[in-house]
Amino acid sequence: MHRSPALQRPVVLGSTSRYRRELLQRLNLRFQVAAPAVDETPQPGEAPRALALRLALAKARAVAQQHPEALVIGADQVADLAGAPLGKPGQHQRAVQQLRQMRGQAVAFQTAVAVVCAATGFEQWDLACVQVQFRALSDAEIERYLRAEQPYDCAGSAKSEGLGIALLDAIHSDDPTALMGLPLIRTCRMLRAAGLTLP
Repeated sequence: MHRSPALQRPVVLGSTSRYRRELLQRLNLRFQVAAPAVDETPQPGEAPRALALRLALAKARAVAQQHPEALVIGADQVADLAGAPLGKPGQHQRAVQQLRQMRGQAVAFQTAVAVVCAATGFEQWDLACVQVQFRALSDAEIERYLRAEQPYDCAGSAKSEGLGIALLDAIHSDDPTALMGLPLIRTCRMLRAAGLTLP
């Protein structure tokens, strides 16, 4: 990676997700990574879309307090099954339950991103909704997939960039990296609005 000559401010990714780090590297930017100290517990009655937006902005703001001169990127993703949020399963049995719930169903993956600069007061946020149609998976297919890929750190228990693509019938999105955790089209738009020159 190299630093663009027009880069005026450092960039910080407010996330410890390796998936988001790998996606941001596509932009050929030098950036730091910082862990946001944010409670990700949903509020009572909070819709998945609202939860994703709130957490993306909260993460960016939290890290911006520690890096006030930087452009800080925060992101969050929530799987939305008929209005019910599905987060990261964390362990095998929870992932089995999630995939059983989602089989044969249309699931909306709500992926929010925010860019904050504390020094300038810049704040923008946006959300990309990815509609995913899951196949009518058998219990055996679910078990084979989870044993092979172990996607326990992914919202909705499926990695579309890997073997998880075989679980799906269709994906509909206007920002193709959103399903992987960071909608790069929207991220680029906000970084430009904050004054960053991108290739």
